[in-house]
Amino acid sequence: MFERFTAGARAAVVTAQEEARELDARRITPAHLLLGVLGTADVTLRDLLADLGLTAGTVRSELARDAGMLGDEDAAALGAIGIDLDSVRARLEESFGEGVLDRGPGGGRRGPFARHMPFDPAAKKSLQLALREALARRDRVIGCEHLLLGILRSDDERACTLVESHVSRKVLRDRLRDYRGRAA
Repeated sequence: MFERFTAGARAAVVTAQEEARELDARRITPAHLLLGVLGTADVTLRDLLADLGLTAGTVRSELARDAGMLGDEDAAALGAIGIDLDSVRARLEESFGEGVLDRGPGGGRRGPFARHMPFDPAAKKSLQLALREALARRDRVIGCEHLLLGILRSDDERACTLVESHVSRKVLRDRLRDYRGRAA
Protein backbone atom coordinates (compact mmCIF):
# COMPACT_ATOMS: atom_id res chain seq x y z
CA MET A 1 0.00 0.00 0.00
CA PHE A 2 2.79 2.46 0.87
CA GLU A 3 4.09 2.33 -2.70
CA ARG A 4 0.92 4.25 -3.69
CA PHE A 5 1.57 7.06 -1.20
CA THR A 6 2.61 10.44 -2.54
CA ALA A 7 5.77 11.99 -1.12
CA GLY A 8 3.54 14.21 1.03
CA ALA A 9 1.57 11.28 2.41
CA ARG A 10 4.78 9.39 3.19
CA ALA A 11 6.13 12.47 4.95
CA ALA A 12 2.88 12.66 6.94
CA VAL A 13 3.30 9.07 8.16
CA VAL A 14 6.95 9.66 9.10
CA THR A 15 5.97 12.88 10.88
CA ALA A 16 3.18 11.03 12.70
CA GLN A 17 5.77 8.59 14.02
CA GLU A 18 8.06 11.43 15.12
CA GLU A 19 5.17 13.26 16.80
CA ALA A 20 4.04 10.08 18.59
CA ARG A 21 7.57 9.56 19.86
CA GLU A 22 7.83 13.21 20.93
CA LEU A 23 4.57 12.86 22.85
CA ASP A 24 5.86 9.66 24.54
CA ALA A 25 3.20 7.50 22.91
CA ARG A 26 3.74 3.77 22.57
CA ARG A 27 1.84 3.51 19.26
CA ILE A 28 0.93 5.74 16.34
CA THR A 29 -2.76 6.65 16.54
CA PRO A 30 -5.09 8.38 14.07
CA ALA A 31 -4.54 11.58 16.09
CA HIS A 32 -0.81 11.35 15.32
CA LEU A 33 -1.63 10.73 11.65
CA LEU A 34 -3.80 13.85 11.72
CA LEU A 35 -0.91 15.80 13.20
CA GLY A 36 1.43 14.39 10.55
CA VAL A 37 -0.89 15.51 7.74
CA LEU A 38 -1.29 18.97 9.25
CA GLY A 39 2.48 19.35 9.44
CA THR A 40 3.36 18.12 5.96
CA ALA A 41 0.43 18.80 3.61
CA ASP A 42 1.02 21.02 0.59
CA VAL A 43 0.47 24.75 1.08
CA THR A 44 -2.98 24.76 -0.52
CA LEU A 45 -4.29 21.96 1.69
CA ARG A 46 -2.58 23.38 4.77
CA ASP A 47 -4.20 26.78 4.14
CA LEU A 48 -7.61 25.15 3.63
CA LEU A 49 -7.23 23.32 6.96
CA ALA A 50 -5.93 26.43 8.74
CA ASP A 51 -8.96 28.40 7.52
CA LEU A 52 -11.06 25.78 9.32
CA GLY A 53 -8.98 26.15 12.50
CA LEU A 54 -6.99 22.94 12.05
CA THR A 55 -3.26 23.58 12.37
CA ALA A 56 -0.38 21.42 13.51
CA GLY A 57 0.24 23.81 16.40
CA THR A 58 -3.28 23.65 17.81
CA VAL A 59 -3.57 19.88 17.47
CA ARG A 60 -0.07 19.32 18.90
CA SER A 61 -0.84 21.45 21.96
CA GLU A 62 -4.12 19.58 22.53
CA LEU A 63 -2.35 16.23 22.27
CA ALA A 64 0.53 17.37 24.49
CA ARG A 65 -1.93 18.51 27.13
CA ASP A 66 -3.51 15.04 27.06
CA ALA A 67 -0.16 13.21 27.03
CA GLY A 68 0.74 13.98 30.64
CA MET A 69 0.40 11.01 32.93
CA LEU A 70 -1.67 13.02 35.38
CA GLY A 71 -3.99 15.74 34.14
CA ASP A 72 -5.17 18.91 35.83
CA GLU A 73 -8.10 17.10 37.46
CA ASP A 74 -5.76 14.47 38.90
CA ALA A 75 -3.40 17.16 40.19
CA ALA A 76 -6.33 19.01 41.78
CA ALA A 77 -7.60 15.82 43.44
CA LEU A 78 -4.15 15.08 44.85
CA GLY A 79 -3.82 18.71 45.92
CA ALA A 80 -7.07 18.38 47.87
CA ILE A 81 -5.41 15.74 50.07
CA GLY A 82 -2.20 17.73 50.45
CA ILE A 83 -0.04 16.35 47.63
CA ASP A 84 1.52 19.00 45.38
CA LEU A 85 2.82 17.34 42.20
CA ASP A 86 5.15 20.23 41.38
CA SER A 87 6.75 19.94 44.82
CA VAL A 88 7.10 16.17 44.45
CA ARG A 89 8.78 16.59 41.05
CA ALA A 90 11.09 19.32 42.41
CA ARG A 91 12.15 17.16 45.38
CA LEU A 92 12.81 14.15 43.13
CA GLU A 93 14.91 16.24 40.76
CA GLU A 94 16.75 17.75 43.71
CA SER A 95 17.58 14.28 45.02
CA PHE A 96 18.18 12.36 41.79
CA GLY A 97 18.97 14.97 39.17
CA GLU A 98 17.06 17.13 36.74
CA GLY A 99 14.80 15.28 34.31
CA VAL A 100 14.76 12.08 36.37
CA LEU A 101 11.09 11.55 35.56
CA ASP A 102 11.50 12.17 31.82
CA ARG A 103 11.52 9.18 29.47
CA GLY A 104 14.59 8.45 27.45
CA PRO A 105 14.70 7.97 23.67
CA GLY A 106 12.26 5.33 22.44
CA GLY A 107 9.97 5.81 25.43
CA GLY A 108 12.25 3.80 27.70
CA ARG A 109 12.37 0.78 25.40
CA ARG A 110 15.63 -1.04 24.75
CA GLY A 111 16.92 -3.51 22.18
CA PRO A 112 16.85 -3.69 18.38
CA PHE A 113 13.24 -2.45 18.14
CA ALA A 114 13.59 0.48 20.57
CA ARG A 115 13.04 3.00 17.75
CA HIS A 116 10.19 1.06 16.12
CA MET A 117 6.81 2.70 16.62
CA PRO A 118 3.88 0.44 15.66
CA PHE A 119 0.49 1.64 14.43
CA ASP A 120 -2.45 1.00 16.71
CA PRO A 121 -5.44 -0.83 15.16
CA ALA A 122 -7.36 2.42 14.58
CA ALA A 123 -4.40 3.97 12.72
CA LYS A 124 -4.11 0.84 10.56
CA LYS A 125 -7.82 1.13 9.82
CA SER A 126 -7.35 4.82 8.91
CA LEU A 127 -4.62 3.89 6.42
CA GLN A 128 -6.78 1.14 4.90
CA LEU A 129 -9.69 3.57 4.59
CA ALA A 130 -7.38 6.12 2.95
CA LEU A 131 -6.65 3.50 0.28
CA ARG A 132 -10.38 2.88 -0.15
CA GLU A 133 -10.98 6.63 -0.52
CA ALA A 134 -8.37 6.82 -3.27
CA LEU A 135 -9.81 3.78 -5.05
CA ALA A 136 -13.36 5.15 -4.81
CA ARG A 137 -12.18 8.37 -6.46
CA ARG A 138 -10.18 6.41 -9.03
CA ASP A 139 -6.99 8.13 -7.90
CA ARG A 140 -3.80 6.26 -8.64
CA VAL A 141 -2.02 7.58 -5.57
CA ILE A 142 -2.85 8.16 -1.91
CA GLY A 143 -2.31 11.75 -0.84
CA CYS A 144 -2.68 13.67 2.40
CA GLU A 145 -6.33 14.39 1.57
CA HIS A 146 -7.00 10.64 1.38
CA LEU A 147 -5.28 10.17 4.74
CA LEU A 148 -7.59 12.81 6.24
CA LEU A 149 -10.65 11.15 4.75
CA GLY A 150 -9.48 7.79 6.09
CA ILE A 151 -9.01 9.27 9.56
CA LEU A 152 -12.51 10.76 9.45
CA ARG A 153 -14.04 7.46 8.28
CA SER A 154 -12.26 5.47 10.99
CA ASP A 155 -14.44 7.15 13.62
CA ASP A 156 -11.50 7.20 16.04
CA GLU A 157 -12.86 9.10 19.02
CA ARG A 158 -9.74 11.14 19.80
CA ALA A 159 -8.96 12.16 16.22
CA CYS A 160 -12.59 13.03 15.51
CA THR A 161 -12.80 15.10 18.70
CA LEU A 162 -9.67 17.00 17.65
CA VAL A 163 -11.24 17.73 14.26
CA GLU A 164 -14.73 18.50 15.55
CA SER A 165 -13.41 20.99 18.10
CA HIS A 166 -12.68 23.15 15.03
CA VAL A 167 -14.98 22.01 12.22
CA SER A 168 -17.67 19.40 11.60
CA ARG A 169 -16.58 16.24 9.83
CA LYS A 170 -19.17 16.86 7.10
CA VAL A 171 -17.83 20.34 6.37
CA LEU A 172 -14.27 19.02 6.30
CA ARG A 173 -15.26 16.18 3.94
CA ASP A 174 -16.99 18.68 1.62
CA ARG A 175 -13.98 21.00 1.64
CA LEU A 176 -11.66 18.08 0.90
CA ARG A 177 -13.91 17.04 -2.00
CA ASP A 178 -13.65 20.61 -3.37
CA TYR A 179 -9.88 20.52 -2.87
CA ARG A 180 -9.65 17.27 -4.83
CA GLY A 181 -11.71 18.82 -7.63
CA ARG A 182 -9.29 21.74 -7.89
CA ALA A 183 -6.22 19.48 -7.70
CA ALA A 184 -7.46 17.17 -10.49
